Amino acid sequence: MGTRPSDISDAELDVLKVLWKQGPATVREVNTQLRRCKRRWAYTTVATLLGRLRDKGYVESEKSGVAHVFRAVVSRDKLLRHRLAELTDRVCDGTTSPLVHALIQGRKFSAEEIATLRQLIDELDS
Repeated sequence: MGTRPSDISDAELDVLKVLWKQGPATVREVNTQLRRCKRRWAYTTVATLLGRLRDKGYVESEKSGVAHVFRAVVSRDKLLRHRLAELTDRVCDGTTSPLVHALIQGRKFSAEEIATLRQLIDELDS
């Protein structure tokens, strides 16, 4: 990522989500998926958003025939970790416990999710 992770717009994030879900895709394929999610953007708008994501280092493209194929080079997990670290620094002065507390308080978790959380805590404890 060439820029700060927070400097991705909501529209760019919607495009990136398509690439995370679908994998490499052309502008037309991304636009088709966005339309299924009720995003009605012009082809040129999607092309511009993909170009911005490429310039920011979130996606790469290669020419395949007449079309460019775009693929995400930043995973959802990596973007999430960067965004949460930034939030922790800005809001919690670098202390993670208030953020973790806010994320889990009042939420319902499945037994599997609770087991995963326990495993993470055990790993931190050792």
